[in-house]
Amino acid sequence: MSARIDQLTALLQPSVEALGCELWGIEYQAQGRGGVLRVFIETATGVTIDDCERVSRQLSSVLDVEDPITGEYTLEVSSPGADRSLFTLAQFRQFVGHQVSIRLRAPFDGRRNFKGLLRAVENEDVVVVVDADEYLLPINSIEKANIVPQF
Repeated sequence: MSARIDQLTALLQPSVEALGCELWGIEYQAQGRGGVLRVFIETATGVTIDDCERVSRQLSSVLDVEDPITGEYTLEVSSPGADRSLFTLAQFRQFVGHQVSIRLRAPFDGRRNFKGLLRAVENEDVVVVVDADEYLLPINSIEKANIVPQF
C-alpha cells in the first residue's frame, strides 16, 4: 500500500467501524486537477444505500476537518460488489478457491496480468494458477486485484 492509502485508512477506519461497517479498502486516483477517493465498505448483512449515505456524510466531515488530500476530489462510498477488489492478505485468504484477476506494478515472467484460480496465500505471496502454471506473486507487487464473478 502507498503511504497516502495507509494514512487515509488510519484516518477513516475508526469512523467507518463506529457506524457498524467494515472498511474493505480505499482507492485514490488523481484525475487532472482533482481526483476520486473511493471507499469500499462491507457489513455482515450486505451494504445498503443508507449505509453508503451515512458513511459518506461522516467521512466527508472527517476529511473536511483533517484535510489529508490537497486539492479537489470526489468522495465515493460503495459496496465492494461482486467483482470486489482485494486489498489485504486476509481478503485474499478469504477468497481462496475463487477466480481472480491480478495486475502487477511491474512485469513478472514477462507479464503484468494474471487471471486464474486463487490457490493459496503463503507468507506474503499470493498463489495463482493460470493455465496449469502456478505463480507466487508478492502482495507488494500487486497493483490491483479483483474477484472474477461467476454467474
